[in-house]
Amino acid sequence: MAKLQSVRGTHDLIGDDARAHLAIVGAARDVAERYGFSPMDTPIFEFTEVFKRTLGVTSDIVTKEMYTFDDKGGDSLTLRPEGTAGIARAFISGGLQNELPLKCFYHGPMFRHERPQKGRQRQFHQFGVELIGVSEPSADVEVIAMAADILDALGILSETKLELNTLGDAQSKEQYRAALVDYFSAVSDQLSEESKDRLVRNPLRILDSKDAGDRALVADAPIFADYMTDDAAAFFAAVQDGLDTVGVAYTRNPHIVRGLDYYSHTAFEFTTEALGAQGTVLAGGRYDGLIETMGGPRTPGVGWGAGIERLAMMTKAPSAPARAITLVGLGDAGEREALRLSRELRHAGLTIELIYKGGIKRGLKRADRINAAAAVLIGDDELAKGAVTVRNLDSGEQADVAISDLKDHLSAYS
Repeated sequence: MAKLQSVRGTHDLIGDDARAHLAIVGAARDVAERYGFSPMDTPIFEFTEVFKRTLGVTSDIVTKEMYTFDDKGGDSLTLRPEGTAGIARAFISGGLQNELPLKCFYHGPMFRHERPQKGRQRQFHQFGVELIGVSEPSADVEVIAMAADILDALGILSETKLELNTLGDAQSKEQYRAALVDYFSAVSDQLSEESKDRLVRNPLRILDSKDAGDRALVADAPIFADYMTDDAAAFFAAVQDGLDTVGVAYTRNPHIVRGLDYYSHTAFEFTTEALGAQGTVLAGGRYDGLIETMGGPRTPGVGWGAGIERLAMMTKAPSAPARAITLVGLGDAGEREALRLSRELRHAGLTIELIYKGGIKRGLKRADRINAAAAVLIGDDELAKGAVTVRNLDSGEQADVAISDLKDHLSAYS
């Protein structure tokens, strides 16, 4: 029989890794709730059509990366590759139109079949926020400011840079797309194969190409600002003014793009040089046409998602939990009393490691392995005196302590 192991591109979260994830989610949740956002949790799989409509049937995610399968009833289902689509589906199917503005945050696993590398797995985890039902630029400012505050709470804001762009309104994008088609068609023989395909399907995506030859051509491509309508320019100016007002620093990056038509106006990324090639740790933007694309009423929205694995690579390890106190019961009576005391002491706020069987030698070996602060020895002789023996595992000193005084005595170890 083949040796069982985790699937390529997945990883187990154990011990400090699990604590780091929990710490990141906890810090992000605390900030989001101070902004008035509430938790939402959608299923990790949806009907495949949910993602085809939101990500585009010709996108790389849909054509190459989604985990899609037919269930026993013949329905095509897909493990979620991102979080926004499920939130938008829940907004429509859950009848949440009367809850506007809908302000929610989510976290959990996402799935994409891509080449695993540092900070990028096939099962990865995201924390994200969505603000649905507000068309004013102040909503964009608020979710960006929240993102900055979360990064600050994690102690890594100074290691990131906010890059900001505008995708304009529908008229702006139509004018700009036509200009890009004219420009890149004239030099199509110099484009990478991928960008030649994008020229037909979605020319804005060429601006995001990582190919060196494409990048050289992009440097001389038309500038979006030259094709923006007055309304789009005013919206972007309001977002920038709002960020200046709340004190969130940013730089303009005209090459931040979103390939689908329902994206509009603000697009942004928090990037870092601390992760090498995987430089984006949080990204988002405005998607005013998304819910309409999915069959719901036209409803504005803006949000972002952050990779928890990448955030964990940048943050300091969380503080170690309180050192445990081991309870070692000797004999049937001692084991019974250890079991009773373990719950009583936990109720008092102490971290207790119960040694289930094996006597002093096994108990002290376990205590050493988990770096316990003290061991409480409970045997027939101690119980006859209504006491226990407490051994300080740092100094080696030990003392007999009355059971009635044990909580107070052990408080010095908490």
